[in-house]
Amino acid sequence: MRFFVELLLHTAGPRKRTAFVPAWWQEHEIIRPVFGEVVWSAQWRRYVRRYRIAYLSMGRKGGKSSLVAGLMLLLLVGDDEESAEIYGAAMNTKQAAKIFAPATRMAQLSPELGLRLRHNKAARRLVDEHTASYFETITADAGAQLGHNPHAFYIDEVSEQRDGSLFTAMRTAAGTRAQPLFVLLGTETDDPASFGAGVIDEAERVQEHPARAPHVFAFVRKAPRTEEDLARLWRLFPGHPDLPVSTDPWDERNWAWPNPGLDDFLDRQSLRDEALEARNEPRKANAFLRFRLNIRVSMLARYISGELWASCQGELALTPDWLDGRLAGQRCWAGLDLSSKLDLTAWCLLFEDGWCRWRFWIPESMVGLLDEHTDRRFSAWVAAGWVVATDGDTIDYDSVYAGVQADYDAFTVVNGTFDKWSGEPVRQEIVKRTGLEMFESDTTYNRMTPPLKELMRLLRSGDLKTGGNPVAAWCADNLVVKSPTDDVDRLRPVKPDRHASGKRIDGMTALLNAISGRMVAVEELPEAEIFA
Repeated sequence: MRFFVELLLHTAGPRKRTAFVPAWWQEHEIIRPVFGEVVWSAQWRRYVRRYRIAYLSMGRKGGKSSLVAGLMLLLLVGDDEESAEIYGAAMNTKQAAKIFAPATRMAQLSPELGLRLRHNKAARRLVDEHTASYFETITADAGAQLGHNPHAFYIDEVSEQRDGSLFTAMRTAAGTRAQPLFVLLGTETDDPASFGAGVIDEAERVQEHPARAPHVFAFVRKAPRTEEDLARLWRLFPGHPDLPVSTDPWDERNWAWPNPGLDDFLDRQSLRDEALEARNEPRKANAFLRFRLNIRVSMLARYISGELWASCQGELALTPDWLDGRLAGQRCWAGLDLSSKLDLTAWCLLFEDGWCRWRFWIPESMVGLLDEHTDRRFSAWVAAGWVVATDGDTIDYDSVYAGVQADYDAFTVVNGTFDKWSGEPVRQEIVKRTGLEMFESDTTYNRMTPPLKELMRLLRSGDLKTGGNPVAAWCADNLVVKSPTDDVDRLRPVKPDRHASGKRIDGMTALLNAISGRMVAVEELPEAEIFA
């Protein structure tokens, strides 16, 4: 904090050439946690920063660029790092300069830093000859350059990055640094399949559950789109003065949350003018939602927050069959999501009291691919029995039939629901072996909207119990739903790009099929039995 206040000056606007005194949110919600929390390093035999990665996402023009510029100067000259390499990146040199330029100007305006740092314009580099350190900008195509050894690195407007190759290249090059810091910042994107969208989604997950990645810091400020989003913010940040009061994007009381610099770095009247224009023109409305309120302008949305799913764990099942004895003989409904022979297949039982029991199968040859996308958790799930990996390159359906038969014998399975597009031969074999009544399903809006809404009702009411199944939790975390542009209340799940993303939702699709089967069964009951 002293570095900012005593050495840095603002470079533009009404505060130009005055001391850079960080705003309350910059100091207490970013600087102090990022630089103040440390952990003991057995390797380096000293305390080092807890956080190695920092995600910053909020509305544009809110003061994050000048803040990061100051942080990069601090890491260059004030972090006790010899030969520090500080890199700033973006899609092009012009964008990369959005932070480098104010950092250079801060150095020029500071009597101390002006004497210590040399600006090489041609190389776009600030040099500290005292420690042989430097700060320079690079562009996205520098990802193939493997000679870097970064002490700090930032990507500005991460939503505009084509992919994660640059971030991966820089992160893997920092292995010899004791406490490197990587900062990814930007506003929301309109492409839910992009690298930037994945970064912001992960930041939100970490913000909800810091234990997910203790080395990652997340500061995400997005206006809520749904009542569930609003309720989640109030649970996560109780008593925060900037919390939105509704999901209305035109209500000024909701603007401070995605714009913590409002009425300070950001002029409120300019937002009022933009909002007035946006309400009358859809194209401008999307720009206002995305750039000012940090809302993803897409009909695709993550459906279940990690916090909500975790709240429905119930008793933790230490093994897949932990609760089987207690549930023996009880009524339940089955859902089957039969993927291709080359991928994950899921079977889910939904019991009357809300307990869920999953089975998963996958070809052994696919375990390595999913390990790459789950930080090697998938092979651990296989070893613990949460997933059955069958020999070879395709699923052994005899293993699937054996699991279904075991559940049919152990519980009172009322009916089963399966995906009609790929499951008919399997349906026939299950019916042949068990006599179980099986219903067809599909992923149309008409068929998926009721079970998706029922799933959300069960989660919010606490009437669903997952037992902490880690594979199901992973699938829930990946569940994205789509709405048609003319009716946001209609929903259907979206299958992810399996090989590109490594994500799977099969456990959720199986649960939705089970819910659908239970809803069908309830609709067919006599009125006297429904209210019994």
